[in-house]
Amino acid sequence: MSLLPWTIYLSFAGALAALLAGARCKCLPRVIALVFALGAFGVTAFAAFNFVPSSSLQTLTDVAWISQLGVRYHLAADGISLTLVVLTGLASVAGILFSWNIGERAGEFFALYLALIGGVYGVFLSADAFVFFVFYEIAIVPKYFLIAKWGSTNREYGAMKLVLYSFAGSALVMAGLLWAYGAGHAAGFSFPELARAASALTTHEQVIIFALVFAGFATLAGMFPLHTWAPTGHVAAPTAASMLLAGVVMKLGAYGCLRVAIPCFVTGYQALAPVIGWLAVIGIVYAGLVALVQEDFKFVIGYSSVSHMGFVLLGLAAGNMKAFGGAVLQMFSHGIIAGLLFAVVGRMVYERTHTRKLVDLTAMPLHKLMPFAAVVFVLAGLASMGMPGFSGFPAELSILVGAWQASRIWTLVAACGVLIAAAFTLKVVHVSFFGKSNISDAVTAPNPHAHDITPISLPEKIGALILVASMIVIGLKPDLLMNWITPALESPFFQAAMKGGL
Repeated sequence: MSLLPWTIYLSFAGALAALLAGARCKCLPRVIALVFALGAFGVTAFAAFNFVPSSSLQTLTDVAWISQLGVRYHLAADGISLTLVVLTGLASVAGILFSWNIGERAGEFFALYLALIGGVYGVFLSADAFVFFVFYEIAIVPKYFLIAKWGSTNREYGAMKLVLYSFAGSALVMAGLLWAYGAGHAAGFSFPELARAASALTTHEQVIIFALVFAGFATLAGMFPLHTWAPTGHVAAPTAASMLLAGVVMKLGAYGCLRVAIPCFVTGYQALAPVIGWLAVIGIVYAGLVALVQEDFKFVIGYSSVSHMGFVLLGLAAGNMKAFGGAVLQMFSHGIIAGLLFAVVGRMVYERTHTRKLVDLTAMPLHKLMPFAAVVFVLAGLASMGMPGFSGFPAELSILVGAWQASRIWTLVAACGVLIAAAFTLKVVHVSFFGKSNISDAVTAPNPHAHDITPISLPEKIGALILVASMIVIGLKPDLLMNWITPALESPFFQAAMKGGL
């Protein structure tokens, strides 16, 4: 476990090395990026193999940083953070493999990519809210440049919208944390110290502070109605950035809600949990219905991500062990599944057919032109629908069982979202990979690029198989992660938030 901070340092070192190598050779940065990403994942795998589950955060590094404010560079891990660190390692390696063809300013691309990954690792390992916030901002900034420079459809607009929403959310978080720090006379920004400071505040103050911090983090998690940046950003981003945006970056917001907002401001959480639950189920159904009528392949997956992140927020609102555990498992599951879906749509399909319009894809049955992509997308689609045998099933089932204990109405509405997810997933599988559909009365001309489709490359196959194997292994054996997650939720820090339930 003590080696986990090296995931951060290796990522930042790899970013610098890739940037310097880019001035010499176009091919070298991708090799450097892969080596450093594999190194960070190797550290994660070693830590995971030797991890002993516990109900407390296990300190990795703890040194004074800004003594006047009581800020400490405190890194720690438990089963929840380790689960998401593993997700980050898998997503980062797969994203590099799917970006193997990047040629334009490759050094800068992979430098920004690894800097983003370093920030993500830092967020998941932070045990001080100030350090958490610093890494959170570091993870957001590279996204703008990745989308604005290497993106596609409305890339400047998509990048700017993502950054504006992200920084607006960050401003809310910082305002809430500073309020709690000042009004509660906190000695620092450690999570227990913030919780102690918050307990000295009035109920009214706690509710307002919790609303600020939760809404700020939930913006990045794609919570309805603050979700509109997500589909736009997904569509505009290059493939690797889409994979990270949906697979990992949205989890930063959800993790912030779980790690900071809920346990530090328990009174506010218990007062506003019903509101969060209703926003979650509305988001599940609304985003699913919007996905159902989209005719841009990538927009379907973008709104699908918003819908599935609604399940995470529903689990957080339900406020019991099953729901919280399911929410963390759903973060991991959705990170793998969404990354795989965006890889197929953005890299395998769009970059070969030069179209994402479903009406255009009907004229060129891709199951014949690219059978590997068809098989992978079908598997990812089944996982996204929550089919047994894939990681989405135990995650969503745990959330629904936990939500049933909190509110049967929430559960019934969310179950409708599962049916809608099945509908739009089956629709795009049929339309895009298996020929003509009735989605349009227009006569579709054969795509002129249909005969120019290149075979799926070896790096793409390896990246896809890594993600496919992950979602199947966790689908068949969810206890591999739940045995880490459940002890972490037995911490008094989380038990105080779950006390009494709803």
